[in-house]
Amino acid sequence: MEEKMEVEKKYITVEELNLHNKPGDLWISIQGKIYNVSDWVNDHPGGATILYDLGGQDVTDGFMAYHPSTVWKRLGKYFNGYHLKDFEISEVSKDYRKLHAEITQMGLFENKGHGALYNITTIVVLLYLVVYGVLKSDSVLVHFVCAVMLGVLWIMGAYMGHDAGHYQVMASRKWNQIIQVLAGNCLTGISIAWWKWTHNQHHIACNSLDYDPDLQHMPVFAVSTKFFHSLTSVFYGRKMDFDHVARFLVSHQHLTYYPIMIVGRVNLFIQTFLLLSSKRSIPNRTLNIMGILFFWTWFPLLVMCLPSWTERVMFVLVSFTVTALQHIQFTLNHFSGDTYLGPPTGNDWFEKQAAGTIDISCSKYMDWFFGGLQFQLEHHLFPRLPRCQLRTVSPTVKELCKKHNLPHRSLSFWDANVTTIRVLRKAALQAWDMTLPVPKNLAWEAINTHG
Repeated sequence: MEEKMEVEKKYITVEELNLHNKPGDLWISIQGKIYNVSDWVNDHPGGATILYDLGGQDVTDGFMAYHPSTVWKRLGKYFNGYHLKDFEISEVSKDYRKLHAEITQMGLFENKGHGALYNITTIVVLLYLVVYGVLKSDSVLVHFVCAVMLGVLWIMGAYMGHDAGHYQVMASRKWNQIIQVLAGNCLTGISIAWWKWTHNQHHIACNSLDYDPDLQHMPVFAVSTKFFHSLTSVFYGRKMDFDHVARFLVSHQHLTYYPIMIVGRVNLFIQTFLLLSSKRSIPNRTLNIMGILFFWTWFPLLVMCLPSWTERVMFVLVSFTVTALQHIQFTLNHFSGDTYLGPPTGNDWFEKQAAGTIDISCSKYMDWFFGGLQFQLEHHLFPRLPRCQLRTVSPTVKELCKKHNLPHRSLSFWDANVTTIRVLRKAALQAWDMTLPVPKNLAWEAINTHG
């Protein structure tokens, strides 16, 4: 009987699956079964772009990383009756899936600790102190300290929104969505809708120069000389021109890196406005807009409560400067990682994540400062894993990387900065070489050889 059922199975080859990678004809493979997601792609909570990028491929590892066991039960209605005939699972994928199963059995995905409670409490206390200090004190020093606390509050709020965006930190999905909007839109002024749109793509296409939006910072930054060929951003659907302006800015990027990080929030505000005002389909658009309007009500009012324009400018700049530490960390995790051109592929999930990420080594008591993202590779491999569990799985991930001769780079915060600046300076020198005669190039290079 079993043999008869086996014979009745319908099979397609990997090559045949690859042909179904277009809008209206989109198939994916998960654990050997083929699913037709053509009619559902636009309803995918993680966004349609991800499915289009991975269409016509086996996506088992990526699907496993992003979806809880409850989602697996919903796959049945998309199964088209075919099985994948000749797909070979790599040894790396076998070990990754085994580790994922072990983490699941240990209950680490569900054991969130009390991190959300601690973070919410800290954010509320900091917000109270900031408002109280601004309204009740005339001291410039107190206002300076309030600006620092506001910056820390924004950092913690961003981490809270990040956690809620990846996994359910609250008791219900509804409350989890509320936390996303409160921590992102209302508290920091950055839309959770924008974050989900770009961040999910970043995870899937980690460090792809033309598919990962987190590396596409032209004309300001170029982590690879391949950007000098005016690449097209597949994600944004536009050409990243390497013109005279871009050449000038990139050739100085190792010098402008930290100043730009200080005003990095301005770019995030702009990106939020651009998305929410676009014609793109956005989940909970009204709620996102209301949250942003709330931020741009309370923040300007708080600033205007300060007694002079000098203090107001100081307050904004100091708070932005503090949050620059978080922007710097985000870039340290990837700017010096390996990059590639082209779409992500489903059969080298572990390898691409290991190649494109940099961990930041720190003591356990500093975990709050990095929000768990110091374990960048671990987070990319297990994005649903609560941040309090990342340190637990890190040693096992290191051993797995060692076993398969894959990189697991963990640098101190200082060394990560040095490495990132070195990558930016290398590209900057080559950009400069394209714009100036040789004698001036040599002088430029001599001045910047050390620094």
